[in-house]
Amino acid sequence: MISEPGRPGPMRYVLFDVDGTLIDAVDNQRLVWRTWAQRYGLDPDEVHRVALRTRPMETFAQVAPDQDPRECLAALHELEDEDVRSGSYEAFDGASELLGALAPGAWALVTSNYEHRVRGRFARTGLPVPEVVVDAAAVAEGKPSPVPYLQAAARLGADPGDCLVIEDAPSGVRSGLRAGMTVWGVNAPAAVDGVHRHFGSLREAVRDVLAFASGATG
Repeated sequence: MISEPGRPGPMRYVLFDVDGTLIDAVDNQRLVWRTWAQRYGLDPDEVHRVALRTRPMETFAQVAPDQDPRECLAALHELEDEDVRSGSYEAFDGASELLGALAPGAWALVTSNYEHRVRGRFARTGLPVPEVVVDAAAVAEGKPSPVPYLQAAARLGADPGDCLVIEDAPSGVRSGLRAGMTVWGVNAPAAVDGVHRHFGSLREAVRDVLAFASGATG
């Protein structure tokens, strides 16, 4: 069927991971986990390796099974909140331009962090915060479950097939793919398994992300 002249196509939506995708927080995360590990007399490098692959409660179960996980989590949250106040970090090149060019209501943040920390970091780096933020407190199942991205789509009123996910990590990529969305990877030297397209940096992806959002490309 040929579309009627001038009739707009379906609206497109862009769903962004935060840490490692829009905000460069690798050193911050490493420092937070190092400080946490030292409090418990653990090997910081081993703890960080586990933390990169799992959610905090799963990390505690692996690296500190003899500790109260609630106390472990409280200590981690204390360190992360302090990092938001005093840590040194910045937005990736292209993030401000990209987010500023997207239409309100056409994009969201999907993060394994907490919204108050995201807002704190975005305020310090000058990035705009969208109407929809799906954080760790909003879902019972985190990435790589499809739930976080599906919830973001639902809150935007979007069909998953009209959504583009921008991610840097394997668990986030799997989450977006399981949600039935298009997934592009950024900020990594090599493509994460499963991504539909790969960009070495966020800056390299800006033009194509905006083209997707406008409906100019699939």
